[in-house]
Amino acid sequence: MTVSKSSVLAVLRSRGQHDRAGWVDRVLPEHIDTARNASLLDLLALDVADLTDEPTSEPR
Repeated sequence: MTVSKSSVLAVLRSRGQHDRAGWVDRVLPEHIDTARNASLLDLLALDVADLTDEPTSEPR
């Protein structure tokens, strides 16, 4: 699953973590792979469920 970098930046900036947001903006791609970057997202205290660009319900 991927999340958009803009959603991560929005959360970090809303917390006042502008330096971290700047780092994320410089280092990570536009679409962040949540599996590959799970440790980083955890370190930033970001809940992947709050960041998902995809619907959380399973398709029928």
